[in-house]
Amino acid sequence: MLIANNLQKRFGDNTALRGVSLHVRPGEIYAVLGPNGAGKTTTINCFLGFVQPDAGSAEIGGISAVHCPQETRRLMAYIPEQVNLYPYFSGIENLAYFTEIHAQGYKRADYEDFLRRAGLHSAAFDRPVKDYSKGMRQKVGIAIAIAKKAKALLLDEPTSGLDPRASREFGDLLGSLSADGVAVLLATHDLFRARSIATRVGIMTNGSVATEMSSKEITHADLDALYLELTRTD
Repeated sequence: MLIANNLQKRFGDNTALRGVSLHVRPGEIYAVLGPNGAGKTTTINCFLGFVQPDAGSAEIGGISAVHCPQETRRLMAYIPEQVNLYPYFSGIENLAYFTEIHAQGYKRADYEDFLRRAGLHSAAFDRPVKDYSKGMRQKVGIAIAIAKKAKALLLDEPTSGLDPRASREFGDLLGSLSADGVAVLLATHDLFRARSIATRVGIMTNGSVATEMSSKEITHADLDALYLELTRTD
């Protein structure tokens, strides 16, 4: 569902991507680990069509994100570190607004069901989003992905700033989406959560994927040691 092939990108004198290649199948959760500046966000932005690579390709469902960004955006949903919602709209109003952009034509009962599936308590449905925690805003983002019937979900640092309970709940939500066949690509610094929820883990350094592995093949302690070894700067 998600394929990056030899992505390369420079910003002035800075080389952000040095031949990044990865793939995420339907139903997989691929976690990209790496320090700041490793190229995680730039890779995601290539899939989103926000950044045009200097070489290589990024495809969603076999469609080029560079040449057909409108088509690929119909297939995926994106949840950034801070979910951008209208603060004075309620959760259900935000969900309805962003869903109706894609002309889905749902009823209120449908929106309530999407929010419940995303883990938002019904008492919050009609409260303004300005009073939501980060975790609650992310649940609205997940509900948008569910309503949109997204085939791929891209996330950038989704668990930063979440307490352990909210982080675990969010991981459970991603697991539920992957069980429904959604391909999930997330960039994160959270090694523990990445190992816990991901199908596969990749470690990026200096604009390239240094290594990747099945999460079942490595323990938390070994992943931590490998990460420190690969990202060590002298």
